[in-house]
Amino acid sequence: MGTMGQRVAWARQRRGMTQGQLADAAGVSRMAVGRLERDDNKTVPHPGTLRLVALALDVDPLWLR
Repeated sequence: MGTMGQRVAWARQRRGMTQGQLADAAGVSRMAVGRLERDDNKTVPHPGTLRLVALALDVDPLWLR
């Protein structure tokens, strides 16, 4: 399935969450979630952030990469 951002957005929507709800559940900023979903190439996501987002979405962190 597409890019990392598309996978994050798909998993978030599958769980019926907004970006804000995902950010709260993962303990990251809403800006971080938005950057992940936009595939913001200016920054490489921190592995810890990906792990927290994956846990909040109940998906394998490796699947997000």
